[in-house]
Amino acid sequence: MLKLGLTGGIGAGKSEVSRLLAGYGAVLIDSDRIAREVVEPGTPGLEAVVAEFGTDVLTPDGRLDRPRLGGIVFGDQERLHALNAIVHPLVRARSAELEAAAGPDAVVVHDVPLLVENGMAGLYDLVVVVDATPATQLDRLVRLRGMDESEARKRLAAQATREERRAVADVVIDNDGPLERLEPQVRAVWREASARVAADRHAERG
Repeated sequence: MLKLGLTGGIGAGKSEVSRLLAGYGAVLIDSDRIAREVVEPGTPGLEAVVAEFGTDVLTPDGRLDRPRLGGIVFGDQERLHALNAIVHPLVRARSAELEAAAGPDAVVVHDVPLLVENGMAGLYDLVVVVDATPATQLDRLVRLRGMDESEARKRLAAQATREERRAVADVVIDNDGPLERLEPQVRAVWREASARVAADRHAERG
């Protein structure tokens, strides 16, 4: 098994890279998706979030109001740390379960937006950073996601810098241009990861 940590700033295009890798055959463990699952209604995670932030972060039907919670934590490091302290251990535990279920020949892609911020680079055999300029990220958030520009800037400012992400990368994927430039880079990463798994398995067999 090869554990690949995939990260990138919001709007950098990490989701497209993870989609391509999954299409090649990678086992994808999406931290964002798991983070939503662990705060579904009735979970201990949601109970803990409400205990910390109050019932104002719930929708009328009892679900987590993500935009409202985002408005509270982004731009306020103390509140963001409080939220992360609740959610991240739950995400890590579920990710470990999914990884354990993958076979020995698997390339397991951990899609982790806050890999750098949480000092997780050492957990992976290969760290891949999807990179784009802040201007490109801002444009995608506003133009493609319909995010308010001031809110988008707050989200960008709350994350690691481009330089900090690149500093921990084994591979940097440039996603500042058109989509057709992305796929060959991702395919090359897949080939490298697959080759490393094959070499490790061959060594184990002696």
